Amino acid sequence: MLGKTAGGLFWMFRYLERSENTARLVDAGFRMALTRSDHAEDEWASIIDTASARHDFLAAGGKFDGQSVVNFLLRDPGNPSSVISVTEAARNNARLVRTALTREVWEAVNESWIVLKDVLARPIKETELPEVLGIIRKQSSLVRGATVGTMLRNDIYNFARVGTFVERADNIARILDVKYYVLLPSVTLVGSTLDNVQWETILRSASAERAFRWLYGGEARASTIADFLILDRRMPRSLLYCLRKIAGNLGHLCSDYNTRAPSLDMALSMRDDLEDRSIERIMDSGLHEFLLAFIQNNNALAHQVEQDFRFYN
Repeated sequence: MLGKTAGGLFWMFRYLERSENTARLVDAGFRMALTRSDHAEDEWASIIDTASARHDFLAAGGKFDGQSVVNFLLRDPGNPSSVISVTEAARNNARLVRTALTREVWEAVNESWIVLKDVLARPIKETELPEVLGIIRKQSSLVRGATVGTMLRNDIYNFARVGTFVERADNIARILDVKYYVLLPSVTLVGSTLDNVQWETILRSASAERAFRWLYGGEARASTIADFLILDRRMPRSLLYCLRKIAGNLGHLCSDYNTRAPSLDMALSMRDDLEDRSIERIMDSGLHEFLLAFIQNNNALAHQVEQDFRFYN
């Protein structure tokens, strides 16, 4: 496969995953702001920080209130990571690799762009936000369903899945970090009602609340939730699950191309490191420090994939 085609697939599915993840992040901010109405500005500022968008947001004259943050992250064409921007970027990449996609996948991507362009054409009222976020997540799910249901399990599929799980892992790490390091106003509140409410909000933003209840019942402690979203092999948004999928798909690519790419060794090393850890060890050494290192390593892995498969050649 041409490196340009591989890169188009990788980034197409990164952008699609980012669209859904941004919606989840906004949902987390919205719920947290409701729990702390007297500190809502701090909550929305933390969401901008989690999205690594503070510089661009302030440069655009943004204020840390719900409407400004929501519109910047969802519908501002000047923000390259807004939902409307990444959906357009995904569609452009889909057009670039059109012959590598099934008709169902292309139609799902195109429909997603048409639907979201209409939904995000106007400023979003607070009362409309839950419905809009639901539409964004639904459109992403439709593309994912078409991909899993109709794509041949070959190098095309593997590049798409590597992009998906690299982006998903980055997002979950950022959401966890913003809760533990940014949102909680004081260490004295650890274990408090506010602390527990915010952790449960993180579960909801990852669509993980029901699964967590099945496994743990009412035991919604910070360490248990962190363990679930970092180390659980069954949770499709946990960091370990994402790394196992990335390593598996890179392994298939290396087998197809009869090579041993450095990115596969990186993915296997990251996966093995997580499998050897316990949540107690992670928490004792510092959750923020662990998540920061994970995000950096995940970004390095993505860059190595680009180099190994010559995306820009």
